[in-house]
Amino acid sequence: MSDAVTGEHVRLTAWVHGHVQGVGFRWWTRSRALELGLVGHATNTRDGRVLVVAEGPREQCEKLLALSRSGHTPGTVDLVVESWDPAKGDMSGFEER
Repeated sequence: MSDAVTGEHVRLTAWVHGHVQGVGFRWWTRSRALELGLVGHATNTRDGRVLVVAEGPREQCEKLLALSRSGHTPGTVDLVVESWDPAKGDMSGFEER
């Protein structure tokens, strides 16, 4: 098995700042996360940010984080603040909230 399958599972929590609501950012994030085999959610917050919580192999979570910072997202991402924790295993699928 590859490292992506057998690697350490983590929980990525990322606060995405910028013009990221009403532009398809959550849909785009969900699509990328599912392509990477991750579970979690992308949620609009009242202050205009999007909260992304994703679990899976660390390598795949890092790819999702890099994609969100790539400049090739819907809207405009100004800043992404992330934190890492052990996976909790309490999610399935990837939701837009």
